[in-house]
Amino acid sequence: MIRVGIGGWNYPPWRGKFYPKGLAQAKELEFASRALTTIEINATYHRLQKPDSFRKWAGTAPEGFQFAVKAWQFATAKKNLTEGAPLVEKFLSSGFTELGAKLGPVVWQFTPARKFEPENFAAFFALLPKELNGIALRHAIEVRHESFLSADFIALARKHNVAIVLADSAKYPLLADVTADFTYMRLQRTEERVATGYTSRALKQWAERAQAYESGAMPTDLPSLARAPAAKAKKKRDVYVYFISGGKVRAPAAAQALIELLKEE
Repeated sequence: MIRVGIGGWNYPPWRGKFYPKGLAQAKELEFASRALTTIEINATYHRLQKPDSFRKWAGTAPEGFQFAVKAWQFATAKKNLTEGAPLVEKFLSSGFTELGAKLGPVVWQFTPARKFEPENFAAFFALLPKELNGIALRHAIEVRHESFLSADFIALARKHNVAIVLADSAKYPLLADVTADFTYMRLQRTEERVATGYTSRALKQWAERAQAYESGAMPTDLPSLARAPAAKAKKKRDVYVYFISGGKVRAPAAAQALIELLKEE
C-alpha cells in the first residue's frame, strides 16, 4: 500500500485553506485523517507524549489510517550513540504502541552535522527493537550528511531492516536505495506559488517512483549506491510519502493531489 500525508496537523496557515473555515481546532485531526492516509507525528520529536494522547489520536483516525512517529530528538543527540540508550528506552516506553494497528514507522532523525561512523551506527541499530508490547515495529532513519552516501551504510541498514529516508531536498543528500521491507519518503520541495505544492509533472514522477517501490522494484531514474541483494521474486512493499517543509502551506494540497493521481494509475 502507498500511504500519503503530511507532517503534523496543527498548523495555523492550513486553516481556511486545507481546513474549512470555522472548523474547531479539536476537529482538525478528524478532518486530516480522512482527507489523507497517513500523518507523521512531529510532537513526539520535541517532547515525550502521554499514552492517553496516542489512544485519543488512534480513536480519532479511521480504520486503515496510520501514524508515523518521529523519535524524541534527545535519543539521537549523543556523540556516542550508545550513551543515548537510556533516552532511546525512555522514548520507546512513552506509550506510542497505544496507536495499535494505526502505528506506522518510527522515524529517527539525525542532525546535518552527524557523520557516518560505522561502529557508532551499528551500535545504534542494535538498540532498535523489532517488537514492543506485542506490536511489530518498523524503523526509518533520516541522515543528512554527505558521508552517508556510502555502500557500507546501505549494507548496514539492510542488515538491520532499517529504511533510509529518501529526502527530496535542496539541502540534504538523496539516498534512494531500498534497505527494508518498506520505503519512507519525505518530499521537501513544495512551493507556495504552485497550487498543488509540486507541479503536476513532478507529482506524476513521484507517483511513478512510489509505484515502483511498492511493486518491489527500484525507480530507474533514481541513483543507487549499492546493488540490491538477489531475490527469487520481487516482494511488494508498503510505501510512506510525506510532504514536509518547503512551502508548507501547500503540503496538504500536494498530498491530496498525489493520492488522486495514484487512484488514476
